[in-house]
Amino acid sequence: MINKLINKIQKTKAPIVVGLDPMLSYVPEHIQKKAFDEFGETLEGAAEAIWQFNKEIVDKTYDLIPAVKPQIAMYEQFGIEGLKAYKKTVDYCKSKDLVVIGDIKRGDIGSTSAAYATGHLGKVQVGSKTYAGFDEDFATVNPYLGSDGVKPFIDVCKQEKKGLFILVKTSNPSSGEFQDQLINGKPLYEMVGEKVAQWGEDHMGDSYSYIGAVVGATYPEQGEILRKVMPKSFILVPGYGAQGGKGKDLVHFFNEDGLGAIVNSSRGIIAAYKQEAYAKFGAENFGDASRAAVEAMIADIQGALDAAL
Repeated sequence: MINKLINKIQKTKAPIVVGLDPMLSYVPEHIQKKAFDEFGETLEGAAEAIWQFNKEIVDKTYDLIPAVKPQIAMYEQFGIEGLKAYKKTVDYCKSKDLVVIGDIKRGDIGSTSAAYATGHLGKVQVGSKTYAGFDEDFATVNPYLGSDGVKPFIDVCKQEKKGLFILVKTSNPSSGEFQDQLINGKPLYEMVGEKVAQWGEDHMGDSYSYIGAVVGATYPEQGEILRKVMPKSFILVPGYGAQGGKGKDLVHFFNEDGLGAIVNSSRGIIAAYKQEAYAKFGAENFGDASRAAVEAMIADIQGALDAAL
């Protein structure tokens, strides 16, 4: 799957991923009204509104981008109905030949970790048959519990030729409370990066590992360090746009081949119609606003890369 991701990045010339992280407040009123007219102001109605919102954004952007990243929490808040919308979103994106990164941030040990890995990336045995549960292509994993929590995911990835993005240096302001702490003179995030590189050595694609890392755009200096620590790991870079990251800040996340990183923007794209720069589209044409935001993001990042590499 890492080979497919790279091929699609090269084809689209867009090392970006659209974060499908819908809050109900992002969904235009006309979409909400239609869903509520059919299902009422219920969890089912909310999930339908989110599904229709996602579908429009995907329809307007899928030809420009290599991948999407739905954040499962935004769906779980609506219970079982929300999870159904998550699954419909995953399946629809795959029908458009997009690579799907399930932003699930799971992390546990033993059989629990194996069950998470099976549910999101593998196949579960039901009598004489097997079924893929959520069936994402990649998943995000929290490594705080150590190798016990990560190895079951790697085992499933090897079986299914799928991949992981492991949290290394996250984009949130308080990430340093733990991740920047020095251990034997070295920050914890760097030690985790070394472990990611080690895990990835045993699960390689043609040029990059199936085991990647999450490193926030809000920490470009750490990104430069971690790029050297993990030369064969793809880096998923959240924090672009709404959290302050810009294309010029991100060039050090990439290798000299112009690959090695994929940059995420969520509300900066899916809620673009609410921004002054795209207000001309209006809520009725929110998908067109998202497309314009994608085009601007691609130009920003590709322009920075062309200038630097």
